[in-house]
Amino acid sequence: MFRSGLLFITLLGLGVCVKTADECEVCVKVLTDVMAKVPEAEKSKADAISRVTREHCATTRQKENKLCFYIGALPESATSIMNEISKPLSWSMPPEKVCEKLKTKDAQICELKFDKPIDWKTLDLKKMRVKELKNILNEWGEVCKGCTEKSEFIKKIEDLKPKYVKEEL
Repeated sequence: MFRSGLLFITLLGLGVCVKTADECEVCVKVLTDVMAKVPEAEKSKADAISRVTREHCATTRQKENKLCFYIGALPESATSIMNEISKPLSWSMPPEKVCEKLKTKDAQICELKFDKPIDWKTLDLKKMRVKELKNILNEWGEVCKGCTEKSEFIKKIEDLKPKYVKEEL
């Protein structure tokens, strides 16, 4: 009886972590990436984790950059909750748990979701809005200088597509 109860509690705990990872997917990914970059000898130092977080955030885009703004890891951030991140991570708290705790400080942190991947086999660029076409280029880190017509954005995407889209055989 005791073992089955313990198993239930363990599985329940795992369920909470999986649920949090799904809820806070951007937060969990950023913190996991940050901790992968922290040198092993400095993983228990909050100031080292903060430094690496700021360095990592300087290279982020899209949703990850927005999360970095929310936590105060960017120079233009209005406030900072970096201590709420670096200290628990220095105590070896898993990123999922840190994000769960951050959710109580700022609900926006776990509201960030990654965009669904584009299905290039069924996508018709001509049916998309210019804003969506610009988002594709932005996601790739590209711009369409001098583009004013929708057809010019489509041509730019078609030209760059082989570089960024890996077609499955």
